[in-house]
Amino acid sequence: MKNRIASLLILSALTLTVSCKNDKAAEAETTEAGAVKEASGEAVSYTVDKGNSKIDWTGSKPTGKHTGTINLSDGTVSIKDNVLDSGKFTIDMNTITVTDLKAGDGKEDLEGHLKGTGGTEEDFDHFFNVKKYPQSTFEITKAVTENGKTAVEGNLTMKGITKNVKFPATVTVDGNTVTLVSDPFTINRTLWNVNYGSKSVFDNLGDKFINDDIELKVSITAKK
Repeated sequence: MKNRIASLLILSALTLTVSCKNDKAAEAETTEAGAVKEASGEAVSYTVDKGNSKIDWTGSKPTGKHTGTINLSDGTVSIKDNVLDSGKFTIDMNTITVTDLKAGDGKEDLEGHLKGTGGTEEDFDHFFNVKKYPQSTFEITKAVTENGKTAVEGNLTMKGITKNVKFPATVTVDGNTVTLVSDPFTINRTLWNVNYGSKSVFDNLGDKFINDDIELKVSITAKK
């Protein structure tokens, strides 16, 4: 009886461990920049609805995590035969918002630190330095749709550095509206020179480091 109980406890622990691992967002495949895909002749163009499009982000460290959003300032999506053909998007880095903190409880300080608009001049480049780099862009280089899921590849430019990232997304065409919603995925921020608190860049940080991986979820609505 005791052996049976012990076996059940071990099995439960293993199941929980596997479940936790499966909940972790997959890392986006990141390579050098590729050639941007131009819209095909028969493709239909849709314009991004800024009010209903955003990027959710999560940054983490040993003591916890922070969540937030970034808005798009413009963009287009091209659809051919009801599947994603191409697309270009501009991300407004000045809209970086922290959602897990309340006003007056560190929200403004963290937003200022991420944007590089607070502190001294040497603090500006800790993260995204929006004064120097107010916009980031994403331009699709390839989109392959199979079994209702689209593998999106595109050039992500941040802080003047361009890398190609690949992530899965669900693209839905409904009359005059297109929605693109990615699965959660992660990128290594240091590839775009966002190095603050990275233990892969700086030594002797102990447990006071910030994880290199940022989790992202892209949600875009576009209309004719």
